[in-house]
Amino acid sequence: MSTTTELAELQELIFNLRRCVTSLRSRFGESPAMRRIALDAERIFDDVELLNSDANDLDLSRCAQQHTGEKIPVPDTQYDSNFWRDVDDEGVGGHSRQR
Repeated sequence: MSTTTELAELQELIFNLRRCVTSLRSRFGESPAMRRIALDAERIFDDVELLNSDANDLDLSRCAQQHTGEKIPVPDTQYDSNFWRDVDDEGVGGHSRQR
Protein backbone atom coordinates (compact mmCIF):
# COMPACT_ATOMS: atom_id res chain seq x y z
CA MET A 1 0.00 0.00 0.00
CA SER A 2 1.44 3.39 -0.91
CA THR A 3 1.98 6.17 1.59
CA THR A 4 -0.58 8.33 -0.20
CA THR A 5 -3.24 5.63 0.08
CA GLU A 6 -2.43 5.04 3.75
CA LEU A 7 -2.62 8.75 4.54
CA ALA A 8 -5.94 9.06 2.68
CA GLU A 9 -7.34 6.12 4.63
CA LEU A 10 -6.10 7.61 7.89
CA GLN A 11 -7.67 10.97 7.07
CA GLU A 12 -10.98 9.26 6.37
CA LEU A 13 -10.80 7.44 9.70
CA ILE A 14 -10.04 10.70 11.49
CA PHE A 15 -13.01 12.35 9.76
CA ASN A 16 -15.20 9.54 11.14
CA LEU A 17 -13.62 9.95 14.58
CA ARG A 18 -14.36 13.69 14.58
CA ARG A 19 -17.95 12.98 13.52
CA CYS A 20 -18.34 10.51 16.40
CA VAL A 21 -16.81 12.95 18.87
CA THR A 22 -19.28 15.64 17.75
CA SER A 23 -22.14 13.19 18.28
CA LEU A 24 -20.87 12.21 21.72
CA ARG A 25 -20.39 15.85 22.67
CA SER A 26 -24.06 16.57 21.92
CA ARG A 27 -24.99 13.62 24.12
CA PHE A 28 -22.60 14.09 27.07
CA GLY A 29 -22.04 17.86 26.97
CA GLU A 30 -18.80 19.59 27.89
CA SER A 31 -17.55 17.32 30.67
CA PRO A 32 -13.80 17.27 31.33
CA ALA A 33 -13.54 13.77 29.83
CA MET A 34 -15.40 14.87 26.70
CA ARG A 35 -13.16 17.92 26.31
CA ARG A 36 -10.06 15.70 26.57
CA ILE A 37 -11.42 13.34 23.91
CA ALA A 38 -12.25 16.25 21.60
CA LEU A 39 -8.80 17.79 22.10
CA ASP A 40 -7.11 14.43 21.48
CA ALA A 41 -9.07 13.95 18.25
CA GLU A 42 -8.06 17.42 17.05
CA ARG A 43 -4.43 16.79 18.00
CA ILE A 44 -4.43 13.55 16.00
CA PHE A 45 -5.97 15.39 13.05
CA ASP A 46 -3.32 18.12 13.26
CA ASP A 47 -0.49 15.58 13.55
CA VAL A 48 -1.67 13.68 10.48
CA GLU A 49 -1.92 16.95 8.54
CA LEU A 50 1.70 17.70 9.52
CA LEU A 51 2.75 14.20 8.48
CA ASN A 52 0.99 14.62 5.16
CA SER A 53 2.72 17.96 4.63
CA ASP A 54 6.10 16.45 5.55
CA ALA A 55 5.51 13.50 3.24
CA ASN A 56 4.82 15.86 0.36
CA ASP A 57 7.82 18.05 1.16
CA LEU A 58 10.23 15.17 1.58
CA ASP A 59 8.77 12.86 -1.07
CA LEU A 60 9.04 9.87 1.25
CA SER A 61 8.90 7.43 -1.63
CA ARG A 62 12.43 8.37 -2.62
CA CYS A 63 13.64 7.95 0.97
CA ALA A 64 12.46 4.37 1.26
CA GLN A 65 15.28 2.06 2.17
CA GLN A 66 16.26 -0.41 -0.45
CA HIS A 67 18.03 -3.50 0.76
CA THR A 68 20.55 -4.85 -1.69
CA GLY A 69 21.04 -8.09 0.17
CA GLU A 70 24.77 -7.38 0.20
CA LYS A 71 26.52 -8.67 3.30
CA ILE A 72 29.16 -6.53 4.93
CA PRO A 73 32.05 -8.55 6.30
CA VAL A 74 33.11 -7.89 9.89
CA PRO A 75 36.69 -8.94 10.67
CA ASP A 76 37.38 -11.32 13.57
CA THR A 77 40.61 -9.54 14.45
CA GLN A 78 40.99 -7.52 17.65
CA TYR A 79 40.29 -3.81 17.51
CA ASP A 80 43.05 -1.38 18.38
CA SER A 81 42.83 -0.62 22.13
CA ASN A 82 42.71 3.13 21.35
CA PHE A 83 39.37 2.52 19.66
CA TRP A 84 37.79 1.88 23.08
CA ARG A 85 39.47 4.70 24.99
CA ASP A 86 37.05 6.80 27.12
CA VAL A 87 34.16 4.42 26.44
CA ASP A 88 32.04 3.05 29.28
CA ASP A 89 30.12 -0.20 29.22
CA GLU A 90 26.41 0.30 28.68
CA GLY A 91 24.50 -0.03 31.90
CA VAL A 92 27.62 0.19 34.05
CA GLY A 93 28.35 3.88 33.57
CA GLY A 94 31.53 5.60 34.54
CA HIS A 95 33.29 2.67 36.16
CA SER A 96 36.67 3.75 34.81
CA ARG A 97 36.41 7.40 35.80
CA GLN A 98 38.52 8.85 38.58
CA ARG A 99 36.47 10.13 41.52
